[in-house]
Amino acid sequence: MLFTSSAVLFLAAFAVAKPAPSKRAAVAFVDPNTDGGRMLTDADGLDGQAGDLGEPLNVIISGLSSADVLTDAGFLNYAQSIGFSFECLGLHLGGPQSANLGDGNGFVNQTVEYRQDYGDEELGTCLESLIGGNHLRVFRQNGTEANTGALFLAVSQEENVAEGHTIVANGYNLGRNALAATAIAGTTTANGVSYTTVAQNLTTLLPAGTAGVNHDIATDGITTLLTVTIV
Repeated sequence: MLFTSSAVLFLAAFAVAKPAPSKRAAVAFVDPNTDGGRMLTDADGLDGQAGDLGEPLNVIISGLSSADVLTDAGFLNYAQSIGFSFECLGLHLGGPQSANLGDGNGFVNQTVEYRQDYGDEELGTCLESLIGGNHLRVFRQNGTEANTGALFLAVSQEENVAEGHTIVANGYNLGRNALAATAIAGTTTANGVSYTTVAQNLTTLLPAGTAGVNHDIATDGITTLLTVTIV
C-alpha cells in the first residue's frame, strides 16, 4: 500500500503529538500539603471546603517499595500477610471516602478498603464486621504532578456493628500502631510471597490534635512510612 507524501507527513505528525507515558517518580512519596492536597480524607463529601472532616492518612507505603507491592493485587497480598483482607463476602457497607494527595488528581475515591481478618483470609473480616477491629482505606498517589505510586492509608480501630462501626477512643493512633507493629515484627508471608518491612515515623505531615479530624478524636500527628521489600 502506497502513501502520498502528505499522508506520510500527517502520520509522522500524529506520532510526534502522542503524549508520552507518565513515568513513576523514584521517591518515597510527595507531601500532599505542598500542592493543594491534605493528609486527611474527605469523610463528609465537602471536598476540602470549610468544616470538612476526615480521617488521618496515618500510614504510607513508600513508592520505593518493591514494585509489585504497589499494585492492587500485590498490595492485597501484602495486606493479607499482615492480617487484613477483603471485606466480608466482598460486600461493602457505607459510602467510600475520598482524598486529595496533591498529585493533580484532586479528590479521588478510595481504591479499596480492607479489614482485620483474625487469621482467616476468606471469612475473618466477617468477624471484624461483627465485633470490630482494625481496618484501612487505600489511596494511590499517581497523578501527573506527583506520580510516586505510594499508597496512603487511613488506618483505624473501629467499634462493633452494634456501635455503628464508629472509631474507638484513640482509634487512629491505635490502628496505625497495630498495623506497623505487625508489619515490622519479622518476615511476613501470604500465598507464597514473603516481605520485610522497615518503618519510619514522620511528624511533619499531620498536625497533632483534633482539628479537621472526623469524630473529634485526637491524633498524635505521627505518620508511619513503611518501605516493603519482597524477599
